[in-house]
Amino acid sequence: MPADAAPWAAGSRAERSDPGRRRRSARGDGGGEEQETVEPATAMVPPARVPERLSVRDQVLDGLRAAIVSGRLAPGSVHSAPELAARYGVSATPVREAMQLLAREGAVEVLPNRGFRVAEHTERDLAELAQVRALLEVPVVLELTRAVPADRWEELRPLADAAVALAARGDSGAYAEADRAFHRAVLGLSGNRHLVAVADELHCRTQWPAAVLRREGGVVAVRDRLVADAAEHCGLLDAVAAGDAELAEAVARRHFGAGGGCAGAGGAEGAEGAPAR
Repeated sequence: MPADAAPWAAGSRAERSDPGRRRRSARGDGGGEEQETVEPATAMVPPARVPERLSVRDQVLDGLRAAIVSGRLAPGSVHSAPELAARYGVSATPVREAMQLLAREGAVEVLPNRGFRVAEHTERDLAELAQVRALLEVPVVLELTRAVPADRWEELRPLADAAVALAARGDSGAYAEADRAFHRAVLGLSGNRHLVAVADELHCRTQWPAAVLRREGGVVAVRDRLVADAAEHCGLLDAVAAGDAELAEAVARRHFGAGGGCAGAGGAEGAEGAPAR
């Protein structure tokens, strides 16, 4: 049998056709009495396989999300599923599925018979979303500051450090994922998975307006904004690990007031993609 053959392919044809069949096996010394064993019927059932199309969709989703955040897919631009499928080397189906998910996140708008338009957001959109995130997350951070020991907070330090490194590179697409991972980990300490899911969806929406800051200040302003945002993660960790609820609240409110982790500030790789206004 080939080394990579499925484990349930082993055994005789009769054994495969009758998983509950009795089999005789000799003792290890090659002699003496034989022993009858009954194999459980469930032992031959192959494990369920996840459809490959779903994993392709998820990969395409990650790629499209990074392209929108970085500005490679510029706000206002229109794209068809076949066009994007050719770009990613996949069929149109996973692209359509990914775009439908992005539409629910507010990243794109569905254009019947045309494709999808990358959504354009305003400064007011950002401010309103940051306000909602602050109302949701700041009280949770204060509660966790009083309840979670310092060593648990320190376990989140590698996530904050990773975000700092990506911010220094000005990689807005990768920073967006690191930023969300940090916030998910903080809220995850509450043990409330519904809270984490709702907050993460809101966070996604704050990352889309990539063109706003890029138009105002270019690549340098983008990098500076990401660096400042990542530094606030570290400042928040310092405050909560010290059990300083007052300082933690001040850092958290400043964080959301400044954009709340809006990694959608664009990046060097997509600076040319912003529409002029």
